[in-house]
Amino acid sequence: MITAEAASESTVPAVPGDRAATEVPEREELVWPWKDAPIRALVQRIHQLQAERAQAFRRLEEGHRQYLSSGPPYDFPRYRSTVHEVTQVFAAASREVLAVEAELAGPRVQPLLASHVRSLQQLEETRLTTVALLQLMGTPELTGQEDSLQMHQLKMKVIKTMEAISEVLQDLRFDAESAE
Repeated sequence: MITAEAASESTVPAVPGDRAATEVPEREELVWPWKDAPIRALVQRIHQLQAERAQAFRRLEEGHRQYLSSGPPYDFPRYRSTVHEVTQVFAAASREVLAVEAELAGPRVQPLLASHVRSLQQLEETRLTTVALLQLMGTPELTGQEDSLQMHQLKMKVIKTMEAISEVLQDLRFDAESAE
């Protein structure tokens, strides 16, 4: 199960900054913990974030199964809570993936690796959107025979997107080894 603790592990910590000469209260500056990490560590972190996303997708699927088996009447508040929890995990992972991309594109001057990370982010967005649409179409109120072809096409899109994600991760790992 995804916990608040797991979601908070992906957040960027803040540390106190220098106090200005005037009596302005001390402001917090965001410090990214991976700033001076080797490229290998950045790639490992991307893989860890992908594992967190995979766990979140499993939780979303389980929550949807529980919702469908809960009714009628259906336990929508419980499902909504699961969706909210998973959304927080996806948002935290996305923020950190974008930070890795910015680090690779900017200070590390690794445009190829940055493009892999950008592709990964776009593919994950496609996957999440497609899974959400599939779950919406799978609700009893909206299920109909005319939707079975479209649902099959969406399931195939999820499978192809997952295959593309795996390929991008392999390319990222291979190209990162070459970059070091």
